[in-house]
Amino acid sequence: MKPLRNFINNIKPNFIADGKYSKWFPLFDAIENFFYSSSGKTTNPTHVKDAVDIQKIMVTVWLATFPTMLFGMYNLGAQSLEYLDLIGRQNTGDWHHAIVSIVGYDSSSFFAKLWFGASYFLPIYAVVFVVGIGWEVVFAVIRKHEINEGAFVSTVLFALSCPPDIPLWQAALGITFGLVIGKEIFGGTGKNFLNPALTGRAFIYFAYPAQLSGDKVWIAGLSDNAIIPEGYSGATALGVAAEKGIPGLNDSFSWLDAFVGNIPGSVGETSVIAILIGLAILLLTKVASYRIVLGTLFGMIIMSSILNIVGSDSNPMFYVPWYWHAVIGSFAFGLVFMATEPVSGSGTNTGRWIYGFTIGVLVILIRVINPAFPEGMMLAILFANLLAPVIDHTVSYTHLRAHETREDRGCPGRGG
Repeated sequence: MKPLRNFINNIKPNFIADGKYSKWFPLFDAIENFFYSSSGKTTNPTHVKDAVDIQKIMVTVWLATFPTMLFGMYNLGAQSLEYLDLIGRQNTGDWHHAIVSIVGYDSSSFFAKLWFGASYFLPIYAVVFVVGIGWEVVFAVIRKHEINEGAFVSTVLFALSCPPDIPLWQAALGITFGLVIGKEIFGGTGKNFLNPALTGRAFIYFAYPAQLSGDKVWIAGLSDNAIIPEGYSGATALGVAAEKGIPGLNDSFSWLDAFVGNIPGSVGETSVIAILIGLAILLLTKVASYRIVLGTLFGMIIMSSILNIVGSDSNPMFYVPWYWHAVIGSFAFGLVFMATEPVSGSGTNTGRWIYGFTIGVLVILIRVINPAFPEGMMLAILFANLLAPVIDHTVSYTHLRAHETREDRGCPGRGG
């Protein structure tokens, strides 16, 4: 790679200081950092909460999503080919040959399932990535600052939260709203008070509810073949829980299948095991706060247990226990990759406990009490994002008053 390094060093003067292409330095910097890690460290107000290198944080989060991404693509292919094969055997004896001719090899193989799922997810991710980075370049050039790696993380998280059949133009519109309205108009990374990926996801959910909502999961079909149906519609785990409660869940899925990820769902939300691998990476590198993780779990367990005790004659969701809530829907994915996002969450240690607990309580209230929205994790985190500044302000004020009271009483502080 030395020739590449020399080439970059030779052309770099044209993009810095008074170079003739200095206007395009942000784009050049992004390309250089793609091949080589930056030696610069973040010490300006982008990270007023700490001076940790933002490039390291964002690259770590991006890499932590890989287990979830790979399993999600495999599971999408596995769920789709399983149902398609079932439908095919009921309609034509040539179904298996049709699948082999399209997939290229045995549809029951691991690589066939991974390839089939990737054929639906990767176009979504490619569009979201290009559009998202495009907006980041535009604002970097206008504001004359380096391209921030936060956009890389926002694009992958947004793509993983989308259903596999989302129209590509809707995916482009969603990431545009998330990055431009949710982040850039407030000054860019470090100044946004909402999670950009969730902001974009919420926008397309409420803008196009017919395509983005419902309790049925879409299983991919191969519509270019006359004998193959457009798709197969089956109930999601949350849809089953909302309609039939625990008896329905036990009849449709095992808890272990939900934990492993052998259930239908969006690409990023199915496998709790893959998500926990990402969580381990984030905790070991201290990118994620364990206080937010535990606070969210405590809030979810306490609120769901209270509703289990209260009960309901008409709403079976009241009786869904916490250990089922933890493995269905996007609870685990949102907890690990969205709630722990350092910019839009609380920055004080005490505040992180309160912030996480708030998310855990809200997600159960939205899932159980609100009949129109069986998921809840997306809105719970966004509501908590709005409360994070108030939480931190209250915690800081309380600590300040307690310190002043100790001094008034003649008690030494930490330095006393």
